Amino acid sequence: MEDNIFLRNYKKLIGTTINHSPSKAGNWLEGVLREVEYGLLVMEYTVREEFCNPGNILHGGVASLMLDDVIGGANYVTGNEYLMTSINLNIDFLAAAHVGEKLTVEAKLVRGGRNVNHWKAKITNAEGKLIAKGSSNLIVTQVPISSLSDNSSR
Repeated sequence: MEDNIFLRNYKKLIGTTINHSPSKAGNWLEGVLREVEYGLLVMEYTVREEFCNPGNILHGGVASLMLDDVIGGANYVTGNEYLMTSINLNIDFLAAAHVGEKLTVEAKLVRGGRNVNHWKAKITNAEGKLIAKGSSNLIVTQVPISSLSDNSSR
């Protein structure tokens, strides 16, 4: 289902801050949608102080949230009428990111199945340095997308 209403609605949001989605944690990140296609979603985030660990670098939990939320958004625009949820999230943390840095998070569909979708994702900085990379499998639930609040922008 490469062309669907979810994808068309998301394309209208390119260049805007995504802060009204059903993902409250994702809204907190205040990411800017940069690109969306079937099987691909790219967001940009600016590292804020509250994203950092005591060493004043991007907290691994926040990096994980970025990867998971972008994968979730990318999966959403595949058009499944039911919510899909993560059954695993594997992450390698490879470099530090600091307050004020712009980070790009890109998720790509590796394999789409009837019940499970496999994704890969990465975080890079403005110079293209790989900050973290990950993969995740999402499984279909019985929760209709239509039951989510504000599902037009997420």
